[in-house]
Amino acid sequence: MKSFNIPLVFHPIYSQLELPDRHRFPIDKYRTIYERLLQEGVSEEVFHQPDMLPYESASPWIDSSYVDALVSNKLDHKAMRRIGFPWSEQLIKRTFTAVGGTLLTAELALEHGVAINLTGGYHHAFADFGSGFCMINDLYLAANQMLDDDGVHKVLVFDCDVHQGDGTAALAKKRDDIITVSLHCEKNFPYRKQVSNMDFPLDNHLNDDEYLQTVQQAIELALNCYDVDAVIYDAGVDIHQHDDLGHLNITTDGVYQRDKLVFQACAERQLPVAAVIGGGYQRDIDALADVHLQLFKAAHDVKTNMAD
Repeated sequence: MKSFNIPLVFHPIYSQLELPDRHRFPIDKYRTIYERLLQEGVSEEVFHQPDMLPYESASPWIDSSYVDALVSNKLDHKAMRRIGFPWSEQLIKRTFTAVGGTLLTAELALEHGVAINLTGGYHHAFADFGSGFCMINDLYLAANQMLDDDGVHKVLVFDCDVHQGDGTAALAKKRDDIITVSLHCEKNFPYRKQVSNMDFPLDNHLNDDEYLQTVQQAIELALNCYDVDAVIYDAGVDIHQHDDLGHLNITTDGVYQRDKLVFQACAERQLPVAAVIGGGYQRDIDALADVHLQLFKAAHDVKTNMAD
């Protein structure tokens, strides 16, 4: 990928968080993805480093009392257990820097057509509580930021993480300018699903062919039914056959083909795409990075083919 020229967003803090031994969250994957991209010839020049989002900037869209309690370590044990992380000042800094990264990615996508954040996809965060390793819903905040642009009147959040984007669906449920679409394993977390504009529940052990047919139908249907001006793409790889939390049977090539389908559909309509890497929970970090790298390869290939 030596000719790779898509803006990427990364901060070392993405992987700078001490967690208990055998914690389920693969915190090292972000640094590993960054290092692998450099090894594959991606230039440092395409990387942008985000600032930490000021706490008060989340409040217009996220309940201010929740934000205050989160940053000051005043959430009760049950609330933190639902989030899944032990509280620390570093956790808060990392969280708001990751959200800042998705906002920067959205800004760069509007400017360059495509941009990718090397973290993001915190779609289980609601207005007044966090869940499933998600504290602040970066996808929802990024959609609102995109809507501030004069040329953007409607944003599609296209969520292919194996877990339903329940927080995003709930936050946007009364909005007609933020469209939520979720393709997810039905018998998986969260067990109480929310209602997206379009939901595509998937059976356990689904294979590549059936899955890719659903992805193509979903992206085409969403783009044909809703006159959107920009897309936020959650490219979770916990759909992979070796993922510990996924329950689907999608190969690495299947992940690549999925990402290519999404980028291609948006490119044909000249829609800017802000992508985040989403979930992925193999304990083998190198193997996990291989799967996440398909997003970058697909974005590069589609952009190169469109230029030819």
